Amino acid sequence: MSEVARAAGFVLAGGRSRRMGRDKALLEFASQTLVEAIAAQVRDAAGSVTLLGDPARYGHLGLAVVPDIIPGQGPLSGLHAALETSREDYVLLVACDMPNVEAGFLRTLLRTAFQNEAKCVVARTSHGLEPLCAVYHRSTRADVARALGEGRLRIRELVAELGGIGVDADPRMVQNVNTEDDWNLHLTEKERAG
Repeated sequence: MSEVARAAGFVLAGGRSRRMGRDKALLEFASQTLVEAIAAQVRDAAGSVTLLGDPARYGHLGLAVVPDIIPGQGPLSGLHAALETSREDYVLLVACDMPNVEAGFLRTLLRTAFQNEAKCVVARTSHGLEPLCAVYHRSTRADVARALGEGRLRIRELVAELGGIGVDADPRMVQNVNTEDDWNLHLTEKERAG
């Protein structure tokens, strides 16, 4: 079985985008939406992609969309939904607000997970671990469900419990855009590079 056949890709699109003031997933980016651009990178790496969020909000994009099973609990709800709906050994999870993420790096995360038979492999920068650019083994379902049930919603704490393996990443790769200023700065940098 190929490595890709053992993984399912998911993009976390269900956030409230409070600081941005509008839905980050639907920001216009390279003649498509930001979530579509990230979904393409995830599909390239994992062989499939599903959005985690509200089907009524994202269904028009033509991508599979899975809602939270336990809503209102932040990103951990999305990870829970991914693990519960996937039949593959590994779930690749990427947030919808990382415009610089690349399939090559995501494949490195997957390869590291497969080679180490790891429960969790996470992008790592000088700022620490980025649990929303990571790979989770299906055996972590119970850990995630338990954390949700106990109201422990910080994914970084869960990653520590799981003994997550960090993979060094260029900080720009996992930099997220949270505000209009972040977004405008990102677009300006893309134009300069472009």
